[in-house]
Amino acid sequence: MPHTVVGLGEALWDMLPLGKHLGGAPLNFAYTASLLGENAVIATRIGDDSLGKEIRNELVTRNLDLGRIQVDLELPTGTVEVTFQNGQPQYEIRQPVAWDAMEWSAEWHEIASKSDAVCFGTLAQRAQTSRNTIQKFLENTRRHCLRVFDINLRRPFYSREVIEASLQSTAVLKMNDVELPEIAAMFGLSNQNMRAQTQELLRKFDLQLVFVTRGELGAMAASRDGVVEHPGFAVKVRDTIGAGDAFTAAAAHCLLEGLDLEKTIAVANRWASWVASQAGGMPPISEKQRREMLDGRSHPRL
Repeated sequence: MPHTVVGLGEALWDMLPLGKHLGGAPLNFAYTASLLGENAVIATRIGDDSLGKEIRNELVTRNLDLGRIQVDLELPTGTVEVTFQNGQPQYEIRQPVAWDAMEWSAEWHEIASKSDAVCFGTLAQRAQTSRNTIQKFLENTRRHCLRVFDINLRRPFYSREVIEASLQSTAVLKMNDVELPEIAAMFGLSNQNMRAQTQELLRKFDLQLVFVTRGELGAMAASRDGVVEHPGFAVKVRDTIGAGDAFTAAAAHCLLEGLDLEKTIAVANRWASWVASQAGGMPPISEKQRREMLDGRSHPRL
């Protein structure tokens, strides 16, 4: 049976040099979760405008549960101007937008109470209203719900206060190898070694797991039993938008399925590499390739 997996936070349009792509980390996460066969839900807020209508029209074909998308009658749908420096995306994020005003509701209480996993980050917590709503959502999940904090640092939209509160509300932390040193400095971790830093974070915040993605070098996962690593897959990178979100979705799926960490980060790297080889964070995929990816028979670059 599929699990109920929620992407909680921003949904937006990435305005790329060659056109716009649907995105936002929670939406990218939910999309990949749906490809993995989960009952994927997006809990967000969009504007009552043409870009908001385009989001709905686009998602109709994506096999996502859209019943928890709120519509704001005043604020616009979120957009991000994306440019690239040395292949890495740079973001200019508009504010205020609809997802800054996410509201707690009976519909969100209902989905929170039956979620098997929920993924959230820092960006959607930049405004107090949405920050309160996200924390309320997390408080109303079941004890065994997999709460995943995919930190996604976007300057200047985060603070130590928000990160610390989020870490205290989660079991699984995911970040990349650029974010880890910043978090280590923020919380005064004593070690300079990446593996040791993840172990310190586990102990300091009583986490179950810490994932660190490392681009073309793959990823590592730390638990109280130690650290495991995967070298990743060699692909021709189109852009890296959404690759980390795909990693998080695949990792959450594997954890819900009870797979061990070695298998989990291998599967997660496979899906992240596939997204990196495509344009945007929610690239289309044929049913044939999706099934081959699920079976481990398709290389991400195909």
